[in-house]
Amino acid sequence: MSDIRWKTFWLGLSLLGASLIIWAAKSLVAALIFLCIALVIYIVNHLYWLHQLQIWLKTPSLNEVPDGRGVWAIIFSGLFQHQRKNSRAEVELVTALEGFQRATSALPDGVVVLNHRDEIEWCNPPAELLLGLDASKDTNQPIQNLVRYAEFISYLQSKNYGDPIIVKSARNIETTLQIQLIVFGTAQKLLICRNISAQEKIDTMRRDFIANVSHELRTPLTVVGGFLETLVDTKDAVTESTRTYFDLMINQTARMRLIIEDLLTLSRIESNNEVPSVSVINMSTLLTMIQNDATALSNGKHTIHLDAEDSLNIKGSREELLSAFTNLVSNAVRYTPEGGDITIHWQLKNKHAVFSVSDTGIGIEERHIARLTERFYRVDNGRSRDTGGTGLGLAIVKHILGRHKAKLEVKSTLGKGSTFSITFPQSRTVSERNKEAA
Repeated sequence: MSDIRWKTFWLGLSLLGASLIIWAAKSLVAALIFLCIALVIYIVNHLYWLHQLQIWLKTPSLNEVPDGRGVWAIIFSGLFQHQRKNSRAEVELVTALEGFQRATSALPDGVVVLNHRDEIEWCNPPAELLLGLDASKDTNQPIQNLVRYAEFISYLQSKNYGDPIIVKSARNIETTLQIQLIVFGTAQKLLICRNISAQEKIDTMRRDFIANVSHELRTPLTVVGGFLETLVDTKDAVTESTRTYFDLMINQTARMRLIIEDLLTLSRIESNNEVPSVSVINMSTLLTMIQNDATALSNGKHTIHLDAEDSLNIKGSREELLSAFTNLVSNAVRYTPEGGDITIHWQLKNKHAVFSVSDTGIGIEERHIARLTERFYRVDNGRSRDTGGTGLGLAIVKHILGRHKAKLEVKSTLGKGSTFSITFPQSRTVSERNKEAA
């Protein structure tokens, strides 16, 4: 740009100097005539090269950039460099896009790229197979017009894509699909679809195996436990030297029965695909019952507080939520030393019902928190056995909350205590405060 300014400046200065020389040598009229002729030639020259630029801009090509004269040589040279840079970037972009398409086409999962209007921009072959799409015909079509699962349409409109959804394929009733949306760029979305039929069959076999084995073990364990208790209670049947062993066998048999009961409960919840009931639960009554049970379990060793909003209720399965809440409260009692405080909270936060249990117990290290809901995961094996835990309580809680679309959050400081919080979706919250606000 500076070169153009300097060339224009020197050209104007040269014309002015030539005009002054002609004025001095001949006359003012001759100088003006020269200046007018020079300006006309200058303007015609610019118009010519502007016309050449206009022609080139219609079909810009690196091989057909005009040479130009004077300042136009600089302009066309700059255009050539800019166009060459753009062409190089375009080639790199096309190469990257082709590489991305080849990579995603090799994936077993279906991938669909959606624009900000949820229209299909591109999809790979597995997506065509799993979702019934046609890449050659369905481009620029709204995804909700082609993937017409009610669950998917609700998921798309919810704008909450944190967790995937699972649907039964309309093309093959034996196929189960997992669909997740990922937002990227400027409101664009990446739809990832996966066939999880094999995984689902394995999970079903595992649940059935656990349920069947647990059911078959329940009866013999009950019989063994009954005989052991009878022997201990029968006079002179057990000597004092062996009574300790019999007590240990009775305790371990009882513990195994608790594990089996929890396994059966977990299996029943996992295999229940029905949506939990939407009946309104009287939380005031339920929480009072939970507080009384916790007090009985504590046996006077702890102070148990209840801080609850009486006008706040929730819609769901009373039996399942009672099990989840009781699990969290009983854990707080078991892992809080004698003399500690336990507080049960039931509050409305940001229009969401929140149940939480805070204790002044032994706390949990940060590295364990993410795995607490795994089956049989124990922070300390010896400690869990001493408190009578089965290692399945929080796994049961996780599945119950999943059925109610609720989320569990754990905050804990080692040696100071823990807080387990359950946040329910607004759709399951029933509050007089919400009604007044509406």
